[in-house]
Amino acid sequence: MKRKKTKIHLTVTSILFLTFAIFTVLVRVVDVMPVGPQHTRVGFSTVNQYVSELTGINMLWYDITDWLGVAVIAAALGFSFLGLYQLIKRRSIKKVDPGLLLLGVFYILVITIYILFEFVVVNYRPVILSQNLEPSYPSSHTMAAVCIMATAMVQYRHLLRGKRLLLILLDIWSVLIIVVTVVGRLLSGVHWLTDIAGGLLLSSALVMLYISVLESVSSGGE
Repeated sequence: MKRKKTKIHLTVTSILFLTFAIFTVLVRVVDVMPVGPQHTRVGFSTVNQYVSELTGINMLWYDITDWLGVAVIAAALGFSFLGLYQLIKRRSIKKVDPGLLLLGVFYILVITIYILFEFVVVNYRPVILSQNLEPSYPSSHTMAAVCIMATAMVQYRHLLRGKRLLLILLDIWSVLIIVVTVVGRLLSGVHWLTDIAGGLLLSSALVMLYISVLESVSSGGE
């Protein structure tokens, strides 16, 4: 039963990665026009420009999502320190919870992808925040919030089994961070709509990958 569930999750993971790849290609080739700062070219320019003009630039939302980013990083550091604590106390990496070990690998993967898209530029921000143009696809804030808080919810269920009320509160907190970050990043005007959509697709694929691998490891020889 677990193997069947894992296969379904792996299938969903593959579909999400494929969808992200196709969407990224479309962003590069569909309705590409020089509507960005310094006439930078942007895909889906009509809808992106419409949403960008609708939202405008809202630095309050920009600051709110930046502060939420600190909470997201704090959650990731918390799990990292917990894994390190288990390693030191149990004196063997084999005795560290598999979910925490996988989470460490997952964080490295997310960081690697973030760095990759700093060099493989799909498009630039709709606004210049510093002196230079900045890559904005996919939205790194969106990706970080979904990846870290969604996997955190998975780990909470493992680490806090039986503490129903606390789990509910942590779920509400995690979902709130994700929703406010995604919506707030769009309302801030520092991303195109397609940046947010790309971030959601990629982060969803990565989270499903983590869940699939974790289920596979947990099921063992079943």
